[in-house]
Amino acid sequence: MLTAAQKERALELVLALMAIPGKSGLESEVAAKVQQELTQAGLSADALEFDTAHLKCPIPESTTGNLIVKLDGTTSLPRRMLMAHMDTVPICVDARPVVQGNQVVSQDDHTGLGADDRAGVAAVLFAATEILREGTSHGPLTFLFTVQEEIGLHGAKNLDPAMLGSPELAFNWDGGDPTKLTVGAIGGYRMTIDIRGQASHAGVAPEKGVSAITVAGLAIAKLHAAGLLGKIDQGELKGTSNIGVIEGGHATNVVADRVQLRAEVRSHVTSSIEVFVRRFEEAFRQAATEVTNTEGQHASVQFDGNLNYEAFKMGEVTPSVQLASRVLNDLGHKPFASIANGGLDANWMFRHGVPTVTLGCGQHNQHMVTEMLDIEQFYIACEVALQIASGAGAAE
Repeated sequence: MLTAAQKERALELVLALMAIPGKSGLESEVAAKVQQELTQAGLSADALEFDTAHLKCPIPESTTGNLIVKLDGTTSLPRRMLMAHMDTVPICVDARPVVQGNQVVSQDDHTGLGADDRAGVAAVLFAATEILREGTSHGPLTFLFTVQEEIGLHGAKNLDPAMLGSPELAFNWDGGDPTKLTVGAIGGYRMTIDIRGQASHAGVAPEKGVSAITVAGLAIAKLHAAGLLGKIDQGELKGTSNIGVIEGGHATNVVADRVQLRAEVRSHVTSSIEVFVRRFEEAFRQAATEVTNTEGQHASVQFDGNLNYEAFKMGEVTPSVQLASRVLNDLGHKPFASIANGGLDANWMFRHGVPTVTLGCGQHNQHMVTEMLDIEQFYIACEVALQIASGAGAAE
């Protein structure tokens, strides 16, 4: 069990981290705090480095890359990696965390808390600083703090696995119950849909125009009627889809000649994602042919998309899963396996050849103004992280 002093340090750490602005692409202040805490705990400068993953990410003004810390081991255990992502979603910017009973909540009702994933950062950072401060015996360790997870796992996607020191066991902290072992996650595809119509005066000659907005509306109606928006459950075809952004038009007296939509589809089956994308394209191309002007002109549609992350699933015999289970059991907790319906940095770590199990750290209602951090669950996450970093759970 954590001592009272350790709990105090852990809580102070997570409160400080949640109060730092740091939405995706602007994580430099968070990284500076992590670096400061590690340095004060005794980390040597040559053990820490930043990569340039942010230069390959979609936000032009990105301020920092992934932060990687490697420690030589004092024992001969296989290298272990502990990781979490530093960014939050925009609703959490300027959060003012406050303790209320056994929870941490946002003081303001218009902001989220940012426990996703500053609680994960705090749990990993707590383990690292405790080991450094106390001189605890440990095997070789890598601590990874990633960027731009919330907008498509871009930090994990663009990191160079060779910089990690070849970890054989890997653990990610990112949400929910600390006894939950997320051993798999959904795959996601994001697309941009550009509709080009024909502008005309909406009052004088609307018949000469081709409304891109009408095309978009018709396509959306087709997808809705086919049961392809929101939760999708059609036999073997299962997943979700969402059109989250629509931009276009200039004025009410002009037939809109251009509309851009941004959408996503998700599934645990890659072939289902391919079907969803094809059905989206079919709906918009068909709608474009059905909206014409008096000269027989119709809209054109262009698609640009990519698979942000592939679905993955690890078996119970995966070494990282087995070790996390042993640590939780030894601490008196009953672990349970889960498959996530959202993407995780672990999606890309799996693709990089580093199978990574994700554990919760007490945050709930993520991406909402009602987000909260369960303090006792957070302490469990910190204890689990410290035990794993210290070498606990090794197979006999």
